Parts: sequence; structure tokens; C-alpha cells
Amino acid sequence: QDDGTLLTDAKQYRRLLGKLQYLTFTRPDICFAVGKLAQYSAAPTDVHLQAVHKILRYLKGTIGLGLFYGTETNFDLRGYSDSDWNGCPDSRRSVTGYAMFVGDSLVSWKSKKQDTVSHSSAEAEYRAMSDALKELKWLKRLLADFGVEHEKPMDLFCDSKSAIYIAANPVFHERT
Repeated sequence: QDDGTLLTDAKQYRRLLGKLQYLTFTRPDICFAVGKLAQYSAAPTDVHLQAVHKILRYLKGTIGLGLFYGTETNFDLRGYSDSDWNGCPDSRRSVTGYAMFVGDSLVSWKSKKQDTVSHSSAEAEYRAMSDALKELKWLKRLLADFGVEHEKPMDLFCDSKSAIYIAANPVFHERT
């Protein structure tokens, strides 16, 4: 937040950032970086502008990437969640991220700072799983509104064994 020198004219930064935010609809690989840089649009520095230029160079090198939606009829719901404990250096809050698939097609994704500070990585991962599960349930209801009944179990993948154990244990413990 405090690195670099303030830009004298922040219009170019905001204009580039706005265009990048529009591009995130089809390029989820840049969502987190663009969202992070948007937090500094009130007082951007030369370091933030360099980061925007780095994203533009990345996009130039990966011009063929993007979302692809096939014609398959597989409507299995699958989600992946992750968390970066204590990931924001400015607020010390964790960052939640998830990606949701219907069949092999990515249909929903998100990365966001959590509302509160987590006391452990397991707590941060558990919060990420909770947010991802809400999104999976919403997608199941959305498919039902379109006339696609989904009776199979939905898969939610997480890389934290401790968060999985907390989710699997229905008994409340003071330490969890």
C-alpha cells in the first residue's frame, strides 16, 4: 500500500484497470491480481502501475487462453476451494478462493478477502469451504430452475486436512 511514489495523474491507471476488470469475465486467471490492484485505485503509485503493465504483458503472451464451453451433457457439480491464511499484508485477513464447474466447464469463480481475521489456517480454509459450499448449493438450485435436476452428490475439493476434519465432525468443540 505504501510502496512507490504516488502518481500525479491516476486517470491512466484507473482507465487501464477498468478495462482489465471488464476482461475478467472471460479471463478468470487475472481476477485476483486485478481485484487486488483495484483496492489501490484511490491513491495508486508507480509500483501499482508497473503491476498493471505486467498483467498486460501476461495477457499479450497468453492471447489464446480463455474459457471454453463444450457441448457435453454432463451436469456434475464440482467445486474447488482454497484459502491464503493471513494473505493480505495490509489487513492481515485471509483470502478465499473457489472455482465451480458444471461438467468440465468453469461457470463460477471468486477470490475475496474474508470478512474477519482468521486465527489459524484451518479456520481460514473452513471459511473458504463454507463459501464454496454456498455457491455449489446456489448452482444446484439454478440448474433446477433451468429444468436440470441434479441428484448426484456434489464434490467439493479442499487441500486442508484439518478443515476437512472440522467439517466432517458435527460435534462442536470450543477450540474449533
